[in-house]
Amino acid sequence: MSRFSLRATAGVMAVLAVACVRQRAAAQSSEAAAIQQARIDSIRRPYTRADIDFMSGMISHHAQAVEMANWAASHGASNSVRIYCGRVAMAQTAEIGLMQSWLRDRNQPVPEADPRGMKMVMNGSEQVMMMPGMLTAAQMKLLDAARGPEWDRLFLTFMIQHHQGAISMVEKLFNTNGAAQDEMVFKFANDVQADQSTEIDRMKLMLQAMDSN
Repeated sequence: MSRFSLRATAGVMAVLAVACVRQRAAAQSSEAAAIQQARIDSIRRPYTRADIDFMSGMISHHAQAVEMANWAASHGASNSVRIYCGRVAMAQTAEIGLMQSWLRDRNQPVPEADPRGMKMVMNGSEQVMMMPGMLTAAQMKLLDAARGPEWDRLFLTFMIQHHQGAISMVEKLFNTNGAAQDEMVFKFANDVQADQSTEIDRMKLMLQAMDSN
């Protein structure tokens, strides 16, 4: 091949390489723009005060469940209960992040993940509002004091109460006119209702198995 041909081939390859780089950059830019547009479109979808209250209140509700579940190892939980607690802690910690992001994206106040309840300012003073099904301070103290099989029993009993409260929050949301039209709120609330109903049945079976031993 002549020197001229080599130069020409090299030139063509260089042009093709630049074109490929530009195409790749354009594709990445287009994908990023599509993702950003989808996020903007999602934020523009209708959401109501009921949606905001639901997502805000469920943050502290989940936070208490995570705190309870995290006691399993230190309080002598059985292996089966400890495995279940690990799943609860992992799933609900991730969902707290989802709820906080949803509120942040809509320029709404983002509550702390406080296991005692949601902090609110009423009549000029800060108060803590407990969500349905959340354990009282006395119940949390009772659970914290228990160990071994007694802790398992109390945990399952209290977590059933806790889950039932979450389901009642979902039902209230779905029964509120205009609420849960936002895609993320609807999907999350629907998942809470389905998953926690299933878990209640599972925990009842675990309690029955304990009683039969």
